[in-house]
This record gives sequence, structure tokens and C-alpha cells, in this order.
Amino acid sequence: MLLAILLPGISMILNGHILKGIVCGILHLTLIGWIPAAIWAVASHSEDLAEKRHRETLELLARQGRV
Repeated sequence: MLLAILLPGISMILNGHILKGIVCGILHLTLIGWIPAAIWAVASHSEDLAEKRHRETLELLARQGRV
């Protein structure tokens, strides 16, 4: 999470969002754009975590025969 705030473009690239990471990195290069880039990176990171939890829940339910 700290990486998403300090280096938002690199954080997005490490999470597998290469094009978003490049755009975010370009936005981060401007002083005014750093704050929106950091917010975008944190939101993207949170969304990735939520999607991972969702997939894990679906796999658990599938193993139990509920889906």
C-alpha cells in the first residue's frame, strides 16, 4: 500500500496492470498529478484485493457444491 502511494506507476505495473501503470507513471511525473495518481493506484490495489477475495470465495463455494 505504501508503494502505491509513493510510486503509483510502479505499484500498478507490479500488480499486472502495465498500461495503467505507464499512464499512472506519466501522471505521477507532474506535481499536481501525483495525488490523483496515488489515489488511483490505491483504489486499483484495493480492487485487486477484493477481486482476489471474491475468487477465493467462489472456489470455496464450488468445493462445497453450492455453486
